[in-house]
Amino acid sequence: MDLTINGQRRSIHSDPERPLLWVLRNELDLTGAKYGCGEGQCGACTVLVDGVAHRSCITPVYTVAGREITTIEGLADGERLHPVQQAFLDCDAMQCGYCTCGMVLSAVALLRKSPTPSETEIKQKLDGNLCRCGTYNRIVAAVHKAAGVIQASNKEPHHA
Repeated sequence: MDLTINGQRRSIHSDPERPLLWVLRNELDLTGAKYGCGEGQCGACTVLVDGVAHRSCITPVYTVAGREITTIEGLADGERLHPVQQAFLDCDAMQCGYCTCGMVLSAVALLRKSPTPSETEIKQKLDGNLCRCGTYNRIVAAVHKAAGVIQASNKEPHHA
């Protein structure tokens, strides 16, 4: 089965029903998505599939064949962090870091759909991502900051 992960085509030989999380972690060494609850409830395993946040622990790998999968490892542009990643650092929006990859990817999906979300919308859209350390206020601040950076960069003139 062929998967497109972080812009690269990868061939895997796995049970089609195997959760995407285990294929990413154990077969492809992409360990950013974490195992949390195994039931799609905590968000630690979040990846993007065609730009939409998905819980990889409950996503059979066959359902994402032929689709674009983005993990935290593929979010940065070389050494340049994605604005959401940078905002999480700037706002100190993490402590233990276990939830961070899932939070960041959920925030990226939110900002693609709603570039200027309200605080309420951020809280609603990230509600399924659990942070045991309780950095929720800093996470909301980071998403707001990233939204501003993304909006500002979209307004800058592009030079050929």
